[in-house]
Order: sequence, then C-alpha cells, then structure tokens
Amino acid sequence: MREAHAEDARSEAKRLILDLLGEERPTAGTLLKEAQAVLGRERTRRAAELARGAPLTRRSAELAAIAALFVGTGELGPGWWTVSRGGTLPPPEEVLVKAASLDPWTDLTVLEMLAAWISDDVADAIWGPPVGTADLNSWQAEDRVPLPPDARAGTRLVVAFDAGGRLDAVVVTRKDDDLGSNLDFSSLRYSRPAEAQWSWGVAAGLGPHPLPDEHPDPYADPVDPAPSTILRDWALHHGATPDHVGPPWATRGDVTAAVERVDWMWRSAEWFAWWRATSALIDAETGQLTRRIDDLSQ
Repeated sequence: MREAHAEDARSEAKRLILDLLGEERPTAGTLLKEAQAVLGRERTRRAAELARGAPLTRRSAELAAIAALFVGTGELGPGWWTVSRGGTLPPPEEVLVKAASLDPWTDLTVLEMLAAWISDDVADAIWGPPVGTADLNSWQAEDRVPLPPDARAGTRLVVAFDAGGRLDAVVVTRKDDDLGSNLDFSSLRYSRPAEAQWSWGVAAGLGPHPLPDEHPDPYADPVDPAPSTILRDWALHHGATPDHVGPPWATRGDVTAAVERVDWMWRSAEWFAWWRATSALIDAETGQLTRRIDDLSQ
C-alpha cells in the first residue's frame, strides 16, 4: 500500500513538473538551463554554487528550491529580486549574494528561504494577503484565525498554512449572533512556485544529480567497502530486493541511487535508522557513519 502511495505521488509530481517546467524527466542540467533564461546567468550561477556546496543528500532539495525560484520569477518578474521585504528585510538579491539565511528562517537554507518567500509572494499576488496562519497538523476547523473588523457572515477569508499554501476560512454566525469562522479544507491550494518545489523534489528523487561542468564528480567518490557492505546486506535482510540495492556499492553515486530505489521514506522507523546511516555514507560523514551503524545494530 505504501509503495502504491509513493508511486501515485511520483506520477502526480511528474505530471506537475511537465506542466510547470516542460520537462518529463527532471535533471539538474535541464533545470539550470531553463532557470538561466528567467533568472539570468549570475543568479543561476550563484544558486547552482549553493546547490553544489550542499551535502549530496540535500542537493535534490536545493535544486527543488531553484525550481520554485525559476517558476516564481516567471510569475512576478525579475524585479522581485531587487525589492526589500517590508522595509526591514533586504531584497532577495542581497540574500542570494551574501548566502546567509536570516532570522527567523535560519532552519532553512538560503535557497529554501528564498523559495518560501517567492511562493508566499505569488500566493499573495493571486489570492491577497492572508488574515492569519493555521497549523494544519491540527485539523480543527473552528475559529482558527482572527476576524477583520468588517467581517460578515458568508465572507471567505484567505488563510496561510505553509509557504505558498492557502485555504479559505468562511465567516459564520455563532450563538448570540457572534461571528466565527470555519476552515474550508476543500479550498486548499498552493501557488505555482510551491507546486514546482514539491514536484521537482518528488519527481527527481534523491539522485544522483550531477551538475553541469562539475569536476570532479562527487558522486564518483569511492566509499568504504566495509560499512557499504553492512548497510547493503542489512537492506537485503529487511525486505529490499537485489534490484533495489543494485550491485555492491563502490561510489557515493551507487549508494544514492540505491537509497532512491529502496524508497526509505515510506517505510518503518527501523528503515529510517538505515537511512540515517546510508546518508552519512553518502555525505562522507565518517564519525556519524560509525555511530549510525551502531544504532542500527542495536
């Protein structure tokens, strides 16, 4: 069942990528070529350098953020990059050049932060600024946002729930003629940059994602055969097939491709422990790798 859900998600992501970016099989080279035509050579170069500097297990997420910036810039125009945000935050161009995330987004990379900004800005341009934000980890529908002074029964209010994600709250009359609101979950929607970011990440998967003119190729780096054998054998003994894991792993690219085929994210907690160990192997984090393999054997 989980594998069926995963395949459904991939199919939907590929459909959206074809619609948004015009590419059936997402590749880093195609994405950066298309992005350069919209973002310009220098912005694309800086964005690619940030993706290049990320751990290999994070590269797909960084490229997905570039997809959001590419689509969002096409929606809002290149002027978006040069306008400060709210008079207090620097323009996106400056953030990209300095390559440092800002408070309160320091848990995001620079590209992820910029992708969140442009996803929200496109959503605001289409649906108007939200009256508030709702955390959809709780599906309580009633009275999740403050009502504006001019609210009337039947009015639909825009509510944010994620970067580029919006849904409506419908104003209703409660007891004693007090006004409240109910979230309309059927109105849930995303801006095109947010759709592009999710779709590219799911459709392209973990990788490998070599970048144009990348020398040396980090995916060609050899991996230590001892932990590689342990992790590959563990996967085979816990439900993965030989087709999933492929031949014995010799390079970081071999491990990346195997993890992508195993599709760890739809599996159990112990598979997540395996992912943590294999990600340390892919990212050449030797100390972390030893600890993660120990955790896996407990």
